[in-house]
Amino acid sequence: MEYVYAALLLHKLNKDITEDTVKNVIKATGANPDEVKVKALVAALSEVNIEESLKSTPMAMAVPATAPTASDNTQAKDEKKEEKKDEKKEEEALEGLSSLFG
Repeated sequence: MEYVYAALLLHKLNKDITEDTVKNVIKATGANPDEVKVKALVAALSEVNIEESLKSTPMAMAVPATAPTASDNTQAKDEKKEEKKDEKKEEEALEGLSSLFG
């Protein structure tokens, strides 16, 4: 996987994807490149138009987080009021039971 990432990085930077450049990227990470994997990758990519492959590959889109809106705040307040009402009802029920058992 790291070899493919190295090739993608080189492509993004408009550099030639050669055995030496891929090896240099792998070495820059502190890893030792595997000569066989580097040769296989460079040979396989020589037949591929990377830009077209990237365009035709479906990508998952990240959904940006949104800030809470005024309606979200209103809804949260309403939910808190409902919780307080429920708690009050429970307390009243418990008071009624305690009066029975004194």
